[in-house]
Amino acid sequence: MKKLGTLLFAASMLALGACKNSGPKEKFLPPSTGGINTLMVVMDTELWRGPVGEKIRDEFAAQIVGLPQIEPKFTITQVPPKVFKGTTTHSRSLLYVEQDSTSLAHIKDDAYAKPQKVAVVTGPTEEVMIKNLDSLADRAIKEFRANEIAEAQRRFERSLSKDKALEEEFGIHMNVPSLYKVGRREDNFVWMDIQIPKGTMNIIAYEMPWDYFSNDSTFVEDIVRMRDSIGQKFIPGPYENTYMITEKAFAPYVFPAEIGGKKAAEVKGVWEIHGYPMAGPFLTYIINDEENNRKMVIEGFTFAPSEEKRDYMFELEAILKTVDFKPSDTTSTD
Repeated sequence: MKKLGTLLFAASMLALGACKNSGPKEKFLPPSTGGINTLMVVMDTELWRGPVGEKIRDEFAAQIVGLPQIEPKFTITQVPPKVFKGTTTHSRSLLYVEQDSTSLAHIKDDAYAKPQKVAVVTGPTEEVMIKNLDSLADRAIKEFRANEIAEAQRRFERSLSKDKALEEEFGIHMNVPSLYKVGRREDNFVWMDIQIPKGTMNIIAYEMPWDYFSNDSTFVEDIVRMRDSIGQKFIPGPYENTYMITEKAFAPYVFPAEIGGKKAAEVKGVWEIHGYPMAGPFLTYIINDEENNRKMVIEGFTFAPSEEKRDYMFELEAILKTVDFKPSDTTSTD
């Protein structure tokens, strides 16, 4: 009981101090630590081994959609409350769970380090704790992921590409790490890539007519048709008459999104090479750029056989989400 009380008291005092103090009196917080997509779970080991821990694993280590193999949303490390001290408290993403007479489910910002998200779940029984986890999980995952995206962007923004291909072809800007190089540039197509130990990470961009997706009932089929036509035209395989297409066995997942301040569709799935055994995951954003009467398409895809691909695709997502639309060039006539 006292462990939780100490945590909540410290968090509330930090929040209160932030309101009352400003400038040099504000409490110093050390930088948060941890690998990308890692989550530290602070809870009693017996709880971790039981139904409460199972609920946490079901939610926070659930399979990511759109990858060719099973990989979890977060890599979880569980520690008991007695070792939650010192630098352990600096983890960027924390989930603190404890059986307590008080029933709680909330998220605190920057409790011990900065930037940091701390989700706190308590309850008098395992049933109540599971119910509280269920009510908080979606929000916590969303906030943890947003924090991880921001951290990934902070890391690669230290050294950005100065290439102007995206600006010159499409009037858009993305914060692309300097190690990515433009390998192909044609009218209405830019392809950038980086070598990784067993393959490549890739970014492509192109635009489609505003009315290309005119029928909601065929939206997924139209996405596949679009990707396959671009693959056949611009993304060849290793041999003649081989080229990238969308995997035929499974339809891609489509979600609503907002990118660069514009409504978009987020598409996750698996690509393959027509006529050759190569495949990997892709992430596509189809962005409604009404000002320029077009659908702006940006995509990241990875080729990394026999390797885990979650973090590769996460970096590509972080890059794509930096897209910024420049205002259209207009000439006023009075």
